[in-house]
Amino acid sequence: MLAIILFFLGHWFLSLFFHSFFLHRFASHKMYTTSKGWERTFYFTTWLVQGSSFLVPRAYGVMHRMHHTYSDTEKDPHSPHFFRDVYQMMHHTITIFRGFLTGKNLPEQQFIEEYLPVWDKLDKFGHHIITRLLFGAAYTTFYIYFAPNYWWFLLLPIHFMMGPIQGAIVNWCGHKYGYSNFDNGDHSKNTTPFGILLMGELFQNNHHYAKDDANFAKKWYEFDLTYQIMRGLNFVRVIKLIPIPVKSKE
Repeated sequence: MLAIILFFLGHWFLSLFFHSFFLHRFASHKMYTTSKGWERTFYFTTWLVQGSSFLVPRAYGVMHRMHHTYSDTEKDPHSPHFFRDVYQMMHHTITIFRGFLTGKNLPEQQFIEEYLPVWDKLDKFGHHIITRLLFGAAYTTFYIYFAPNYWWFLLLPIHFMMGPIQGAIVNWCGHKYGYSNFDNGDHSKNTTPFGILLMGELFQNNHHYAKDDANFAKKWYEFDLTYQIMRGLNFVRVIKLIPIPVKSKE
């Protein structure tokens, strides 16, 4: 049982960290700079830990930039205020995501002007159905060996869709439930003042207020674990955090 719990928690937090650190704060917002070698390392690790639910960085980056520009309007790719439930919202999001990958839907120029990380060979390999199925088989095999009974197999669908599930929680809850520190002209909320389970990603109101600020926590009682790890990586010079201008209080 302990092996299953550690495996689940490890998969959850590693996937979530690279989702937030690389896909969100680098591919979408370029909140830090790093060498090409470290960028490729983070890219590869994002694929490895997301596994069967790998989100191609360039498509993720474009879609997230759309989300900020059109936040909580009909052109927002994942606003919960235009869908009956979270499933419909994510189906709409996945359709847009796949459209960018296949070239069926071309993104607006404004969303591809800034740098987007691209690694064509890894994108094609990681996005391939066979690669995803192999990851799914690996997760299932681990459960066959270590799960004390078949009830634990109910966790497998979360492993299979880890990336999209985490994104769905953030986009649904982060724009419906919680409190607001700032009036951003949308429905963004800070779902919780702690942010541990989603590693800072549920400070959506704060993030929409200062979208280029690597620290999503704005009050003394808020804690952004991803940012704290980024500070450590900045300290050892693996990355270089990009400072942002302080907003005027006028």
